[in-house]
Amino acid sequence: MHSPVDVVGVGNAIVDVIATATDEFIEGQNLVKNSMTLVDDERAHSLYDLMGPGIEASGGSAANTMAGVASFGGTAAYIGKVAGDQLGQVFAHDMRAIGVEFDVPPADTGPATARCLILVTPDAQRTMNTYLGISSLLEPSDVQVETVQRGQLLFCEGYLWDVESAKQAIRTAMAFAAEAGRRSALTLSDTFCVDRHHAEFRELVAGSVDVLFANDAELASLYGTTDLDAGLAAVRADVELACVTMGERGSVLVTADEIVEIDAVTVGPVVDTTGAGDQYAAGVLYGLARGKDLATAGALGSLAAAEVISHVGPRPATSLEALAQQFFT
Repeated sequence: MHSPVDVVGVGNAIVDVIATATDEFIEGQNLVKNSMTLVDDERAHSLYDLMGPGIEASGGSAANTMAGVASFGGTAAYIGKVAGDQLGQVFAHDMRAIGVEFDVPPADTGPATARCLILVTPDAQRTMNTYLGISSLLEPSDVQVETVQRGQLLFCEGYLWDVESAKQAIRTAMAFAAEAGRRSALTLSDTFCVDRHHAEFRELVAGSVDVLFANDAELASLYGTTDLDAGLAAVRADVELACVTMGERGSVLVTADEIVEIDAVTVGPVVDTTGAGDQYAAGVLYGLARGKDLATAGALGSLAAAEVISHVGPRPATSLEALAQQFFT
């Protein structure tokens, strides 16, 4: 039996390719700016060939969050699916090198390891084109009960909900967590994801989810209202804790009995918003796992988000543990 960990993440195991692009390039390629679009293998290759020089590293929403937990000095494990190819080896090595456990055996058949082509425009907005490859074929059998139950919290990404077997993998993980008395968290990922799976997400949030992460637009899509107060009233009736981000307006954490408003933090100029939500979740999850109150957990989330948007890339470029000590002592 391995040692307990703070958070166990479940998501798409993706290698990120990040490059800058002009608005003209985005328009010329008929891309939807500031969104995530699923593409097939052929489209992924054609866009990759047209992109400028970029950064390549292990990624994926929940994987980025686990990297943030580790940067805070926390412990994390990750469940995701890669192929036995070069990118799969890169993903596994990167995760282990930053201190995140990754023990899911690579698949020896099926599609290639997933990749996400991220185009960052001068206004710091990111447009993502994702080839899910083998990552979306996560199976319930890939979810190790021991790994899930070692975590103080389970964290699942909504992006994984596009394939039936992956849905069942998430349901399996949440059942394992509940069996051990652990809390399950879900991130809604983006509004397109919410729109694709609206009815199922409503059912999941009202049922198995204890902690929900969303931005204000995703919350509006989930509950069919643009009134933030109405959305917060609805979500606090469904989950134990909801964490809603609002960009430069900060965030709000709500329970059935409490509303905690969190100010945005400034670490540096906004360079790239990639990973802001992922790192916000990392700070909150780390705080919850370590027994912090909601105000402190939310402040850690804001700090992590501020750090990641101050540079290119979806993961911390400096130690979040050291940054937290600097800001809060």
